[in-house]
Amino acid sequence: MKREGFIMYLKPGKEAEYEKRHNEIWDELKSLLKEAGISDYSIYWDEETNVLYASQKVEAGSSQSLGENPVVRKWWAYMADIMETNPDNSPVSKSLKEVFYLK
Repeated sequence: MKREGFIMYLKPGKEAEYEKRHNEIWDELKSLLKEAGISDYSIYWDEETNVLYASQKVEAGSSQSLGENPVVRKWWAYMADIMETNPDNSPVSKSLKEVFYLK
């Protein structure tokens, strides 16, 4: 299993809505992520910068590589009004290099 971290960008004033939508995440999306080998998925919010930091364990690929799936595309469209997005509604994200891990 590989650990992966990345950042995304929340629009100002949208933190409560972002948290609400994730608390109500669709069962079909949760199932898809698990079937794709994604686990231990957490997202953290830096309130000073509106940067979202995500951490996950993956068997292959990542949640960011599921963009051809219709459920993921639907989720991206649902989230596009509260996040910085690319023209296809995917979240603007940046992969982070792991520099330390304590097991």
